[in-house]
Amino acid sequence: MKTVALRGLLALSLLLQGPVALAEDEGDLSYRHFVDSPRRIKCLYGYVAEKTGDHVSAVRIFEDCIARWNDVYSMIWLAQMLESGVGVARDEARAARLMERGAMSDEVGGYATLARYHWGMALAQGRGVDADPARARHWLQRAADEGDVLAADALLRWGATD
Repeated sequence: MKTVALRGLLALSLLLQGPVALAEDEGDLSYRHFVDSPRRIKCLYGYVAEKTGDHVSAVRIFEDCIARWNDVYSMIWLAQMLESGVGVARDEARAARLMERGAMSDEVGGYATLARYHWGMALAQGRGVDADPARARHWLQRAADEGDVLAADALLRWGATD
């Protein structure tokens, strides 16, 4: 009971101090520490910035990671933000271009495969790009061949498996 009361008091004191007090004591593990970092690990911190509502920092991180390292993870997250319009102006065409860029990556598996799935779905649904069922099937099949279950499911629903 004593531990619960202490945790409650700590939480209350943090709330009363507000975000400025928290930012001062964040140290080098905070995503804010990585916004201007030259280290590639920063790309993962873009997700944290986005999920905590700091969309400006998230966009800065993702755009820098895309420019420096052609980072597919960052392309996917920035595209998701642009598609939904959360924290940025909605821009489905730019989101589609980012997914296409990620899909064209030489990487096999991981985030490149996920980008291929999303690019295939954009083509299938005409999100930010003209619908193109043949190209959609190609990209979904490629993602499915690389192990993406969502792509395989989409192909099964359309009866388009090879």
